[in-house]
Amino acid sequence: MPDTDLTLEGLVHDLNNVFDTIQDAAEILSKDPRYARLAGTLRRGTARGSRILSSYFEHSQAGLDLEQILTRAIEFARDSLLAVKGPEFEFTLNLEPGLRLRGHPAAWERVFANLFLNAAQAKGDDGTVVVTGTRGASGTEITVSDDGPGISPQNLPRIFEARFSTRAKRSGLGLHIARTIVEQNGGMISASNLAGGRGAQFRILLPLAAAALAAET
Repeated sequence: MPDTDLTLEGLVHDLNNVFDTIQDAAEILSKDPRYARLAGTLRRGTARGSRILSSYFEHSQAGLDLEQILTRAIEFARDSLLAVKGPEFEFTLNLEPGLRLRGHPAAWERVFANLFLNAAQAKGDDGTVVVTGTRGASGTEITVSDDGPGISPQNLPRIFEARFSTRAKRSGLGLHIARTIVEQNGGMISASNLAGGRGAQFRILLPLAAAALAAET
C-alpha cells in the first residue's frame, strides 16, 4: 500500500475515534429528555461523518438504493437547519422503484444535502422540495425542485462555480461540490427555473454506464 494510502487510513482511523467519543457523549445526553433531540442530531452527524471519511478510502460499484441515500440527506439537511434555527422544509419523493447509484453513498448524500440546503437558503422561510427519479432507455434522471424565488438569469451561468454565492456569509462551495461529485460519477447536472417563477430545479442525468439498477432476483 502506498505511503499516502497509509496516511489516509491512519487519518480515517483517528477521526473515527473522535466520532466514537462524540457518540458516547450523545448516549449520555440521550438519557436526559431535554437533550434527546440534540443527541439524535449528534448521532446522525457523526455517522454521516464516518461515511464521508470512508468514501475517500473505499469505492462502491454496487451502489446504494437512491431512496435510502435521499432519506439520509434529508435527515442531515433537517438537522443542519434545526441547528441554526433555520426554516422547516417538507420533502416529497417520487421515485421509480429499484433505482441505485454507482459510487460511494456518502458522496451522493453530499450532493443531495447540498441541493436541499441551497433550496432552504434561497427560500429563507418554510418551503417544500420535491425529488423525482425516473429510469429511461439512456439512463437515470433525478430532479430536485423547490418553491423558492428561483435563480436570477445573470446567476444561472455561474451557479456551479466555486466560491460563487449571492450571500456574503456563504462559502459558495455547496453547488460546486455537488457538480464535482456528479461528474466524477459520470453524470451531468444543470440548473433552471420552473415555469411561472415557481422555484428552481436541478436536473441530474446519469447514463447507463453510471447508473446501477437494482439487481433482479
